[in-house]
Amino acid sequence: MKRLLLTAAFAALATAAAAGPLLAPVFTDHAVLQRGQPIRVWGVAQPNAAVAVDLSGATASVNADAQGRWSASLPAREPGAPLSLTVRAGADAQTLTDLLVGDVWLCSGQSNMELPVRRAMGGESEVAAAADPNIRLLQTGRVSLPAPTSTLPREAVWQVASPATASNFSAACFFMGRDIKKTTGVPVGLIDATWGGSVIQDWISREGLTALKTYDEGLSVLSDYARSPQAGMARWGAMLDAWAARVEPHAKAWARPDFDDRAWATLPAEAFWETAPGLATFDGTIWLRAEITLTAQQAAQGATLSLGPVDDIDTTFVNGKPVGSSEGWNAPRDYRLPKGALKAGRNVVAVRAIDTGGGGGAWGPAAQKGLKLDDGSFVPLGSSWRYRISTTLAATGLPPHAPWLGASGLSTLHNGMIAPLAPYGLKGMAWYQGEANVTEAAEYARLMPALIADWRRAFAAPDLPFLMVQLASFGAYKSAPAESGWAALRDVQRRTTAADPRVGMASAVDIGDIYDIHPTNKQQVGARLALLARKLAYGEASLNAAGPAPLSARRDGEAVVVTFDQPLTVFGGARPLGFELCDAAVCRFVEGAVDGATTRLATPAGLTPTRVRFAWAESPILNLYGVNRLPATPFELKVD
Repeated sequence: MKRLLLTAAFAALATAAAAGPLLAPVFTDHAVLQRGQPIRVWGVAQPNAAVAVDLSGATASVNADAQGRWSASLPAREPGAPLSLTVRAGADAQTLTDLLVGDVWLCSGQSNMELPVRRAMGGESEVAAAADPNIRLLQTGRVSLPAPTSTLPREAVWQVASPATASNFSAACFFMGRDIKKTTGVPVGLIDATWGGSVIQDWISREGLTALKTYDEGLSVLSDYARSPQAGMARWGAMLDAWAARVEPHAKAWARPDFDDRAWATLPAEAFWETAPGLATFDGTIWLRAEITLTAQQAAQGATLSLGPVDDIDTTFVNGKPVGSSEGWNAPRDYRLPKGALKAGRNVVAVRAIDTGGGGGAWGPAAQKGLKLDDGSFVPLGSSWRYRISTTLAATGLPPHAPWLGASGLSTLHNGMIAPLAPYGLKGMAWYQGEANVTEAAEYARLMPALIADWRRAFAAPDLPFLMVQLASFGAYKSAPAESGWAALRDVQRRTTAADPRVGMASAVDIGDIYDIHPTNKQQVGARLALLARKLAYGEASLNAAGPAPLSARRDGEAVVVTFDQPLTVFGGARPLGFELCDAAVCRFVEGAVDGATTRLATPAGLTPTRVRFAWAESPILNLYGVNRLPATPFELKVD
């Protein structure tokens, strides 16, 4: 198993210059090496060279293979004085100093894990107090690649915690590590591998996604892109067209130059479409059309069509012919037009714009939108678009993303940010992600266990503790039961935790911000992760480290009784808030009474409940807590 993992880690190292560093880039001065297990080190030397490794007196001798790849295992060590690590191969040598032995935690996910210490609650004072010689920090930086690498950016090195090094480090990770160090008294190494807005699919390896058997086409396109970006982009454009033909057949003619769009409304060319009446919260597909009039001399020239950014995905047509597709909310679109695309007189530009969340549409300065002709002149597109709604995201589901695009692709963040670390020795992993996947909770139920298994394989640790943060509250309060993608994804996180005794979940649902998707109380997130670590990684098996989770829901006469895994406490009143009973057609809020670890729910007249829900909303109001004053997890259960 370790041989296979190290072979993967060597994929790019084997191409390194012979005179380069002997150790893999994850090994630098000031690193923390995982205590209590054999210490794996690896790198690249001259082909077939004899390699000698010395870790402050603990030695190993190995031979590099025909590609120069080598790996060695040194005896396990416990914390103590700083160490040095020297590797020699022939005339080449490399020495690292100020290495500590302690516990290493990998922290990853999207923007709520990425949010830095300086932006956390009380950030200025937290940064000022961040110095600690026994906390070491490594940030991978944002790296997206179509194939795995074993290299890291030059600036990605281990650093001693200080105001300067902690300021931009993950706040949740730093506060978790700080609490772990207080509890254990041993040095802590923290690795920040985060990318805001990223989907979980981009953090899973190609092998992990292949095993799911539903990402083969996207992975094939990614392979094409790795060989030829033009070929990959063409295949993805065809996938996007096929998706559009399926979900919006009514729009088939909307790109044609002879289509009559005079009844369409108008939208300023430089604004997100949320500024238009009725579109304040619109996510989905809208078509935009505009006209450019050219002389025969202008039309005969080569030209590039510049649209500025289009949020999030566009397919652009000129006179009914597709000229390009792109993805990225802030990436300017510049499409080189094929010969013959333009004509003298009226030319029609049509854009199928797909917004998958947040702002949408073609935005940016109107003066920069138009045709850049090869003679250096510029023909503006105009100050407005005509537009028409095609379909909503709720009706279509997500479109196929460009699989090579960092944060929304397939495996590219694993390739660039996780692969270079593996199989470095770890104590555990912490994960805060899911906001980018709230529209696909059912798929997340496959992806979350797949990521956990994938990373454990990568780091040669099948039982490695994995800690996740359950999504914080965000969005308006609701006065009536309703479907909620946020609640559904939180329930997937709960079920994933319940299915694996080495997975823990720290709920953040009670410390969110209904107005801000990035709540700043990361101290409490870190404290809750550290509490889970005590239970799963540090032997405190009997510790109640999470809020109450449901065990069962059963009928008892006219009532439904929900049993939890720990005694319950109701704050702010005698009755718990947020329980719903549901049949196949409707859910209703119900009264409940707490007795120890159970809650008895009164069934409304005329309802035969088949399901019970709790805290089923984007921003639920909670007053049900457990023995450690942690909130009960949102859930949906079948009533037995």
